[in-house]
Amino acid sequence: MFHFDSYWQVIEHKALLPASDIRPSGFPVSLYTVELPKYKYNETFLTRKELEALLKEKNFSALDINLALDAYEMAESVHEGQKRPDGTPYFWHPSRVAKIAISELDIRDINFITAALLHDVLEDSQVITAEILEYNFSPYTSYLVQMLTKDIKAEGMLREIVEKEYVERLSGATEDARMLKLCDRLDTFRCLEFNVKKNPIKYVMETTKHYFPLAEGSDNPKMQYLVKELQTARNKFLG
Repeated sequence: MFHFDSYWQVIEHKALLPASDIRPSGFPVSLYTVELPKYKYNETFLTRKELEALLKEKNFSALDINLALDAYEMAESVHEGQKRPDGTPYFWHPSRVAKIAISELDIRDINFITAALLHDVLEDSQVITAEILEYNFSPYTSYLVQMLTKDIKAEGMLREIVEKEYVERLSGATEDARMLKLCDRLDTFRCLEFNVKKNPIKYVMETTKHYFPLAEGSDNPKMQYLVKELQTARNKFLG
């Protein structure tokens, strides 16, 4: 399994070499054809070290970086032992949602980033509460996580009612909450080809019908980017 870009493959010479060994001194670049290795998106994740490096690169304060690392550790602990239907650790999902926020959307609000990491903890923990999130992070981080939390145990007609109320709540929430939900859906869309959902077609239709509209009327380029990426991932999956 490859973890992001740890190695490069030298195709023309049929060899795997560390990045520093790609072109020996004196060899022209034109002789070497390189590309990133093939990897499955659902098997990638953001490590603690990479999170810290990304935030430092974007000049976040030491205090903000520590908050993000605390959120990372809390989410990793809550989701420990959880697996998605594709067999990958569940925590990889919120770590990728945070990476989408940081690397693709260039989000500079630490509340958003911590909420991205923590967005499923209230659903999956019997210990963590909204008050604990507020105390350890911020009222806004807690608010964002609450907006993305729903009763995941509901079934049948009750599930439909819960889903409807959930979408209505998001529709009336802040743009950050709606944007975070689209980040969440985008990561799952990118994993659909790896059997991460039992009924992927239903998931795609549900997202198109109920969640795409969360970006309607927004002139925020970040929201527009998310919808475009969702459409691209949807079209790729549906063929």
